[in-house]
Amino acid sequence: MLRARYAIEPDYCFYIDRWEAVSGKERIDWRNDPPPDLVLEIDVTSYSDVSDYIPYRVPEVWLFRNKQLSIYQLQGDGYDLGSQSRYFPEANLPEAIGRCLQIAYQRNTSAAIRDLKQRLGE
Repeated sequence: MLRARYAIEPDYCFYIDRWEAVSGKERIDWRNDPPPDLVLEIDVTSYSDVSDYIPYRVPEVWLFRNKQLSIYQLQGDGYDLGSQSRYFPEANLPEAIGRCLQIAYQRNTSAAIRDLKQRLGE
């Protein structure tokens, strides 16, 4: 994903509002296709900066770092830290992710995923 002198590789990206623009494409070109609606960066050894996404105008960026989820939303020419996702307004995502991690460490990943699905499905 290149534009100007920037190059980024998000861990995960999702098209929610603009899914029809990329539906059926094998490869997405951010120079011609719209940016994803949501990007998730999981930082374990190296750290991403939310401002890296400003040139791409990604509406929402989630950074998971130090076992904490931070939700950033594009506002004008920068990102503001928020407490809720615009795409999942009913979910308390930082709490859900924290609980998921706790269960994964105490029991196992499968139990954590089952609990997360149950809670988000409510």
